[in-house]
Amino acid sequence: MLAQECDEASALTTHLSLLRQEQDRLARQIAAVEHTINTLREGEELMAETMFDGFDHTQYKDEVEQRWGKDAYARSDAWYRGMSDEERRAWQARVEQLAQDWTAAAEAAEITPDSPAAQDLAHRHIDWLRGIPGTPAAEPDGDLVAYVRALAEGYVADERFAANYGGVEGASFVRDALLAYLERTH
Repeated sequence: MLAQECDEASALTTHLSLLRQEQDRLARQIAAVEHTINTLREGEELMAETMFDGFDHTQYKDEVEQRWGKDAYARSDAWYRGMSDEERRAWQARVEQLAQDWTAAAEAAEITPDSPAAQDLAHRHIDWLRGIPGTPAAEPDGDLVAYVRALAEGYVADERFAANYGGVEGASFVRDALLAYLERTH
């Protein structure tokens, strides 16, 4: 933030605002998880809209625009906003399931990044990426290999993304499996 702003106080004010937004999002997610736990314990039916409260597809807008261009973000954003609530919940559930499956595989001692189980997950992951308009994975002329490699390295390097896979160790497993998949298929 400091590198992008001339005035340190202004940069820190902007940073504080972003941190508070993230804090609010996390508070909603914590409340949603607590609600889900209570619902499960009471044997009631889960409602997807409360399970995914706090999910904000716009939080990485600036990063996406910087890396892949404004058009890539605009196309992905239009696609996401064009989904019905049911389609959005199904997509979010798919994302959550994929992350849970990656975490479980990374924790299983018998599963290695090049094992059939991990390679199946890598295939599912890349299919998921191909389904997001505006990404290089979804474009016929996009560089899928470079895109997936960059994402895989980013999962490890950026703790925000590593958290989706149980931390850096889990993200390293995901990266290694994705890279092994790319080597095998491309």
